[in-house]
Amino acid sequence: MIRLAIFLTVFGAGGCFAQAVNYPTKPMRWVVPFAPGGGTDVVARPIALKMSERLGQPVLYDNRGGGGGVLAGEIVARATPDGYTMLVAAVAVMTVNVSLMKMPFDPVKDFAPVTKFASVPNLLAARASLPVKTVPELITYAKGSPGKLLWALSGVGSGGHLAMEMFRLSTAIDPVRVYYKGAGPAAVALLSNEADVLFANPGVFMAHIKSGKLRAIAVAARERIAVLPGTPTFIEAGHADFESGSWYGLAAPARTPPAIVERVYRVAAEVLKEPDIVARLVADGATPVGNSPQAFSQEIRDDILRWAKVIKAANISLQL
Repeated sequence: MIRLAIFLTVFGAGGCFAQAVNYPTKPMRWVVPFAPGGGTDVVARPIALKMSERLGQPVLYDNRGGGGGVLAGEIVARATPDGYTMLVAAVAVMTVNVSLMKMPFDPVKDFAPVTKFASVPNLLAARASLPVKTVPELITYAKGSPGKLLWALSGVGSGGHLAMEMFRLSTAIDPVRVYYKGAGPAAVALLSNEADVLFANPGVFMAHIKSGKLRAIAVAARERIAVLPGTPTFIEAGHADFESGSWYGLAAPARTPPAIVERVYRVAAEVLKEPDIVARLVADGATPVGNSPQAFSQEIRDDILRWAKVIKAANISLQL
């Protein structure tokens, strides 16, 4: 019996290793939880192209928008765990939705995180005509004019919404929430003076900030970002540990062979160090990451707990 156990262990591990060495032998499918052309595509597509070159097989993009990413998540969670179907993971799908709705999958138990591609901090921007240039001035303005500050939100439970609620809870301001169908329409609302401020990814604002039509107030990151070196962080403005934003990564179905997960992670980490990929991500306000599967898994668990607390404290509901 002992010899049999040793035989199965050795040859089972050897089979897994051989599978990883030969992987991939056919095209890979990356399921994307949003429509084409969004922030997820901007980050993941160039990385997918580089990884396909290194792995010797094409990466097929499958955009499955709907249900806040739930549709795509369920497809991958139920897929064969062989490394050929993976999820382009994002904050909403993996960490936020579980506190907002009944999910058909468990973001922790049903996935094997591979790596985080990049982090993109939220930027707080204001219409140019708003008499506010700093975070303290914004707080003073909001408290001095109750019911006047119009805060544009790119949907209930969105990254911008959670960032606003976290800021509201820490400052005791009470802005008027104005909901829009996405960050693009919300930014247009600022440009047309229909709203005053908005949290969103830097890429949403850059052209308008450079033209002077919008004003960057602060970035919700630990350090300033390269595309806006003159814009302070919330931490610099006196709000310790105030960080908020989006991230994008890759996750396989649970029970995918660890050797395959490790191989994909290693290739992704190499790609994320290539100068052209780094330059492209930085230009969009993103920071390349490429962390280990273990580190990425822990971040997902931590984020679930973090946003659950904000959602509960702010009493956020999908029913407006």
